[in-house]
Amino acid sequence: MTLNRRREGPSGAFRPAIDPSSAAPLPRQLYLSLRNAIAGGRLTTGQRLPSTRLASMEWRISRGVIAEAYEILIAEGFAVARHGSGTYVASSIPDGVARDERSAGEGGHPIRRSVSSAATTILTHGPSLEPQKALPFVTGRIAHDERTARLLNRIGARHMNYAVEGYGDIQGEKALRAAISAHLAVSRGVRCTAEQVFITAGTQQALDLAFRVLMTPGDTAVVEDPCYPPARQCLALNGINVVGLPVDQDGINIDKLMTGGMRPPSIFYVTPSNQYPVGSVLSLARRLGLLAYAEENDCWIVEDDYDSEFRYEGHPIASLHGLDKSNRVLYTGTFSKALLPSLRIGYLVVPADLVSVFRAVRPAVDRCPATFQQRVIADFLDEGYFPAHLRRLRERLRASRDMLVGFLTERVAEHVEVLLPDQGINLTVKSTGTWSDDTIVSSAALERGVVVMPLSRMNVATTDKSRLLLGFSALSEQEADMGTRLLAEVFRSKEFVDS
Repeated sequence: MTLNRRREGPSGAFRPAIDPSSAAPLPRQLYLSLRNAIAGGRLTTGQRLPSTRLASMEWRISRGVIAEAYEILIAEGFAVARHGSGTYVASSIPDGVARDERSAGEGGHPIRRSVSSAATTILTHGPSLEPQKALPFVTGRIAHDERTARLLNRIGARHMNYAVEGYGDIQGEKALRAAISAHLAVSRGVRCTAEQVFITAGTQQALDLAFRVLMTPGDTAVVEDPCYPPARQCLALNGINVVGLPVDQDGINIDKLMTGGMRPPSIFYVTPSNQYPVGSVLSLARRLGLLAYAEENDCWIVEDDYDSEFRYEGHPIASLHGLDKSNRVLYTGTFSKALLPSLRIGYLVVPADLVSVFRAVRPAVDRCPATFQQRVIADFLDEGYFPAHLRRLRERLRASRDMLVGFLTERVAEHVEVLLPDQGINLTVKSTGTWSDDTIVSSAALERGVVVMPLSRMNVATTDKSRLLLGFSALSEQEADMGTRLLAEVFRSKEFVDS
């Protein structure tokens, strides 16, 4: 009886579909192959699966991998384990779980998955540019400040009273909106009241809200070229046509506008204080020219005042909003880099006559921003901690910038020209002529554990592939030392350097 029960059954002839080149873990691949075979009836109910020893010999997979895959099948109800006997296909397949996920090479027809044209457009622009957080030169890292951390924890403790929580105001907490309007008036020359401020989950939500209210699918937006990728993706999701104008050392070049070489767009999206990703600052002449053009042609301007807090040399140029006399500019900013990204607090300043429209649209997108984080930041600003925090942060960032520039100059000056930024938390390097494809350099660097972002992936119409973006916020000396040594190795290799 025991011998019959252990005799090899039809399942012994089963061969799983395993792709050695796939990034998927082997246990996952084996589990899916077995599950699909069960769901498709190729392995029938009651059949005994091969023992891990026999399967290991036949499938050339380790017994540990097979055991892990079997455990998943048992946990999901596709198989049962019988003590002293083996693992068997379950007598019934769990309802709602048996979804055939056939992989290529297993036969069957692919399942059609329909997505929007906007989603398809985003996919065609390539994978996300979000970098690996643990590697040198990633962008967007936050320098930890122990004093600020203690203050935020202390302020947070006073607001941890769930008994008073409920839905907040559509625009956000009045105290935070008032604190932001006061801060912007002093630091950026933005003229607004608390009633014009909308609190958002970072800049991205502010942009989405602005584009939804101001634009109709099929409208045209003019952006900087290269452009901040999430903003361009947001425009695509809203069905907006994008036209890029090139960026130089004075910011977005508006000559084509001034000469009538293009039709007026519905909106401009610009980062004038610290152009992302190039890092240039829009000159005063171009600011005034852009504002005049927008007024004359009835265009909106969305000003993303990216990293304007981090200015290292001289005084910052006035914001577009502060120069605007015709109420054509909507202003957005965030506390993600100045405090913490996890707080997810940004803001959008809208013209007074559009407040009612934005209030009407906001609930359809997001009922209200989270109140706890708002109250913490409001107190942090009201109690006067923010200016001192920014001063400490600027000095640390300046030191990180100068340290990275020193290492780059010492080790890779033959291959890159460092474009020293006067503001922001990233810097750009440009090829000296020894290489011509930033994507190849980026891939080669990533293989060695270094993140240098290719600017060409942010191009709208230009074909320039000679620039790379490096982050220096929260960069330690050890990381800068190791990262530049590894980058030098990349440039010494022959896989991309022009012969």
